[in-house]
Amino acid sequence: MTVSKLARKTVRELTPYQSARRLGGSGDIWLNANESPFANEYNIKCDRLNRYSTCQPEELIQAYADYAGIKKEQVLTSRGADEGIELLIRAFCEPNQDSILYCPPTYGMYAISAETFDVSVKTVPLTADWQLDLASIRDNLDGVKLIFVCSPNNPTGNLLDRQDIEALLDMAADNALVVVDEAYIDFCPEASTVDLLDRYPNLVILRTLSKAFALAGLRCGFTLASPDIIELLLKVIAPYPVPVPVTDIAVQALSPAGLAKTKFQVLDLNANRAYLQAGLSMLEGVTVFDGYGNYLLVKFPDADTLFAALWDHGIILRRSPIENCIRISIGNRDECEKTLAFIREQLAQN
Repeated sequence: MTVSKLARKTVRELTPYQSARRLGGSGDIWLNANESPFANEYNIKCDRLNRYSTCQPEELIQAYADYAGIKKEQVLTSRGADEGIELLIRAFCEPNQDSILYCPPTYGMYAISAETFDVSVKTVPLTADWQLDLASIRDNLDGVKLIFVCSPNNPTGNLLDRQDIEALLDMAADNALVVVDEAYIDFCPEASTVDLLDRYPNLVILRTLSKAFALAGLRCGFTLASPDIIELLLKVIAPYPVPVPVTDIAVQALSPAGLAKTKFQVLDLNANRAYLQAGLSMLEGVTVFDGYGNYLLVKFPDADTLFAALWDHGIILRRSPIENCIRISIGNRDECEKTLAFIREQLAQN
């Protein structure tokens, strides 16, 4: 008997999510994982590392509730927003019976997490302008417990129409939870759906400190929902999901000083995004799609050739499954300038 035969058939056949780190690369400019270029300093205490952490640290929960403008009973913290996705599937979907629905092109972990737990996946592609196809979603709701949508959407960068999100919440009111992934909302906070939580008991929002807060390595995420949903998720979460140093750093990031620093850095990144968008838009044959996160989706005449040239030159970007498109994370101004200059030079040669 081989070890692979002991594994579940679903896992043996599963294609794992191809994260930026799994894809590798070697270079000096890394704009492939939507990470922040800022490396902020924090104080770490070591006097409590001999004790297990609290499942839901009160100080952290209250800090994020204050930041989001909601009650602490509406907040759950986890190991990144990715764990929030898994908790929702484990709590609400019966294996080999229920389904999730999501709308590609979008974040691939919704499907992978569902498949890992033997939960079926239904897809309803976004429309040509990357908005929700409400009519097709309505036709595919049978057996669906969770509907995942992302705004700003990754990798397209656009915001979903707010009225469409509300229509989806109404449509699914008696059938499913609508999970709005707001991993990038800190770059455009005015577009958040957090104000809808009290109106729609079937709304769930995913958040993270990985992007705007420059804490991708911390793995700290949040699920915002009704207290009833939070209580159910607490039944399936691991006993000690938040390491003590994670709590200490996250609370500092959410302090008044930390929030002020994040706001300044977001303004800087948004300015760099505008710079990169303007520069790329001037190049012949290049289409830059409007972006509201810390990345841009860009269509080139020959994305494969350009991507390979960038990669070989040590500029690591992210190839998109969308035809001839490359996703470019927003780095510091020097990184954006060098990336733009190299792309301009490569396109001039062709």
